[in-house]
Amino acid sequence: MTRPGTTTDDRLLGGRLRLLQPARGYRVAVDALLLQAAVPARAGETVVDAGAGVGAAGLALAVRVPGVRVLLVERDPDLAALARANVARNRLEARVEVMQADVAELPRRLAGRRIDHVMTNPPHLPAARARPPGRHPEAVVETLPLAAWCDAVLRPLRPRGWLVVVHRADRWPELARALDHRTGDLRLLPLWPRADAATARRLILAARKASRAPARLLRGLVLHREDGDFTPAAEAILRHAGALDLGWDPAGGS
Repeated sequence: MTRPGTTTDDRLLGGRLRLLQPARGYRVAVDALLLQAAVPARAGETVVDAGAGVGAAGLALAVRVPGVRVLLVERDPDLAALARANVARNRLEARVEVMQADVAELPRRLAGRRIDHVMTNPPHLPAARARPPGRHPEAVVETLPLAAWCDAVLRPLRPRGWLVVVHRADRWPELARALDHRTGDLRLLPLWPRADAATARRLILAARKASRAPARLLRGLVLHREDGDFTPAAEAILRHAGALDLGWDPAGGS
């Protein structure tokens, strides 16, 4: 049980999602909500949220897509405990499961299970170039190299299923190399801080396992207006639980 004062009780998606999270250390950012919004999941499918933390992305997906099943995978026992509490607080026990495990264990732990999609927000900083924060350093600093992380989440994914990643824009070449010949139909969507920004600091990449379709560079999403508020397009996702279109066809996911 968490001690009083160690967590905050927050509301996401315009109050649709209640979330306990640590008061200090790594806290949920907009990346998690944008990530889940880009997953082309449908009712009856199973989605793995690899490196789920307190469960923000996976729970938001379960709220956005009624009938989807979600597996939250988190190695830190304290964060996994908060994820379980958040599942219960949002009354999603029938569709959302928590597995305390390292991402590297997924090929073994998920053997025999049908995984339709995987979404993940890997640690953004290589260990050699980062000074770990005091709390939950594994949330932001790699303990598993990016290529190994991608391999671990790709292997349990069914053929033609989608892997969706949010990451630093300057690391997209590493992501592309890590996915190599096992995926196709790569879709790169830059997340622009403002309309006049010269560079995007984050991007969302979706890749389809066992596909040979060509890659697509999408227009991207502008997050903030000149006054600093979110744009209507960003508000539609962050407040109103809308989806982020990566060029999916009307039938979904292709």
